[in-house]
Amino acid sequence: MNYIDNYFYNLIEEFKTKDIDFLYKNMVYKFSQIPIVTQQSFEKFFKQFNYWGELDLKTYNFDIFYQKAKVFKEHYNDFVWLYTHLQDFQSKFLLFAILNNYYNFDFVNLDKATEKVFKHYFDLNIMPQCENEVLVDVGSYTGDSCIDFINSYKKDSYKKIYCYEITQEVLQTSKNNLKNYDNIIYKNNAVTNQSGKCFLEQNQHFSGNKTSNSGSVELQSVTLDDDIKEEITMIKMDIEGGEKNAIEGCKNHIKNQSPKLLISVYHNNTDIFEIPKQIYEINDNYNFYLRYYGGKLYATEIVLICTKK
Repeated sequence: MNYIDNYFYNLIEEFKTKDIDFLYKNMVYKFSQIPIVTQQSFEKFFKQFNYWGELDLKTYNFDIFYQKAKVFKEHYNDFVWLYTHLQDFQSKFLLFAILNNYYNFDFVNLDKATEKVFKHYFDLNIMPQCENEVLVDVGSYTGDSCIDFINSYKKDSYKKIYCYEITQEVLQTSKNNLKNYDNIIYKNNAVTNQSGKCFLEQNQHFSGNKTSNSGSVELQSVTLDDDIKEEITMIKMDIEGGEKNAIEGCKNHIKNQSPKLLISVYHNNTDIFEIPKQIYEINDNYNFYLRYYGGKLYATEIVLICTKK
């Protein structure tokens, strides 16, 4: 056992042996010790992106910490499963840093674990080369990930790129940003586990837009298994909590073609272990890595990278 293992398993032991109320109260106490300006930054962020629970300083509503405490207590074995399936110590240290950030508001190790060398999603230690890729960018936003991919691997690294985005004006921005690149197909569709209709749920920030079962803006939903018949070699997903459904909708591609997977795993409290387990059940011939591209206060922008063994 090395020091990273020791850090991680000591934390897991606390999750295992303490009850939910103890874990919750520890989080509330540790949160109370950080500067009030920082607390207010947390509150503002959680109200804008309401994925993990509620936080309201005026009413002493710390629901978000209780939801985390429940996950720590009820799923500590799932965190162990993920830890044992991660392929490098950068990933293992990151998992510890994420959990310790959530539980003890550890900002130091989270900053140490942040990827500062490579572009978001495209770690050259994990994927040193890409050739003739058919890349599917689910949640292409402004085309920033496509540009990062091309800058990391050059223009001749892909045969085709599919860009899926649910917001028309954001998709138009993507088209404008990628106008100098060939063989890019733009799709104004939601990607999920069944083809049909859904609706746009708008956030005050475009990056938080997601799909819903009701609303005023109707969308056409597709599955990647139905929508793309050619072989896919790489899939990137960042769709505000819709990743598990989208993975279900492309399980044939994942099972039969083992494309590289670059999946955001932070949009709810259980994605970080549920998504790798979901992928493992579809195809157990993957290596798993975690990388972090977020801020220094609260662990978001966590990416699961899966490569064929």
